[in-house]
Amino acid sequence: MNQVVIVGAGQAGCWAAKTLRQYDFTGKVILLGDEPHPPYDRPPLSKKVLVGDAEPETTWYLSLDELAGLDIDFRPGLKAVSIDRTAQQLDIEGAAGLSYDKLIVATGARPRLLNVPGSEQAPIYYLRGIDDCLALQKALVPGRRIIVVGGGLIGLEVAAAARKLGCEAVVMEVAERVLARVAGPEVSRFVTDMHKGHGVDVVCGVMPDKIETGAQGCRIACKDGTLVEGDVIVAGIGVIPNSELASAAGLACEGGIWVDEFTRTEDANIHAAGDVTNHINPRLGRRMRLETWQNAQNQAIAAAKIICGREEPYDDTPWGWSDQYDCNLQMLGIPDSFDDAVMRGNPDDGAFSLFYLRDGKVNAMAAINAVRDVAVSRRLVASGTLVDAGMLADVEVPMKQLMSRD
Repeated sequence: MNQVVIVGAGQAGCWAAKTLRQYDFTGKVILLGDEPHPPYDRPPLSKKVLVGDAEPETTWYLSLDELAGLDIDFRPGLKAVSIDRTAQQLDIEGAAGLSYDKLIVATGARPRLLNVPGSEQAPIYYLRGIDDCLALQKALVPGRRIIVVGGGLIGLEVAAAARKLGCEAVVMEVAERVLARVAGPEVSRFVTDMHKGHGVDVVCGVMPDKIETGAQGCRIACKDGTLVEGDVIVAGIGVIPNSELASAAGLACEGGIWVDEFTRTEDANIHAAGDVTNHINPRLGRRMRLETWQNAQNQAIAAAKIICGREEPYDDTPWGWSDQYDCNLQMLGIPDSFDDAVMRGNPDDGAFSLFYLRDGKVNAMAAINAVRDVAVSRRLVASGTLVDAGMLADVEVPMKQLMSRD
């Protein structure tokens, strides 16, 4: 094998390239990115860079010199337009095509656009990359009222950042509660109360119908008649996997590029990793597409190791986190439902965990300011240890003690 080409120079693409070298791949590694920046970490954009606590350069995984030192041929600002699977060639817009022995597609995802009448004229911002972050940063002028459409993790982190920068903020969510897709109602209540305590208006159960923009700002009219006024709109309403390149090449794509537990597509010479994939998780026994930092990193590492001959399935337990104000939220696993959670701790004390059991075993959990609970829960989920719900809820029982039960 002489050449591996990686399409997408984000977190997944960078980790794939690094791991190839770590596992002694001596052929040529080409890392192709459509942005002008070196590979960078996205989570700090909403958590640190947006509020001025860090410079964009601090998010870089590798500098240009470090990439060169690893003998990674990094080519920024280029867009892959098609894959010729028969010839094993990647066609590049405005540049010569690239042949490959193995191809890794790590094209990530893009923000879903707020597409309602009036949206084209409205001051709408999105937060995905460095350039998005810097543009939004300039818009978060103290005293401005920021309308955040979407009560998911990104929207709530932007609302927290806006308040820190001296802006007013209102969060609009189409569901009946914030974080409805990723967390249970107990977490939603805590997070909603936290934001309200910091002066954020939270409006749930509303669907934007149109946007009116004028000299005095903008106004979102909702289908139920609710009107929300502000100066700037930030939309955080989900992402769309950038699977078009793979789909056009005839690869199976539905909710992302379909890969098996070995990160392979139906073409054995093409792997995929990160937000763009719809993958089989052997641990959970079903397909899923994850939009997490951990998945982008570890699935890419798995792909590179497999290309290097280490045939190990990718079966990580899903994990993600969010920092808002002085609150740390972590989520481990994917529960069958958010019903019948076992609570450890008290939300009134500002720290608690929720555990979701299946057949007496911890299947998933969420934690607010309870980092130690997460650490032990990783072991409980991985080991499949039977737990006593009463002991799990009892804060007087050390979590480690639960590991000794069979």
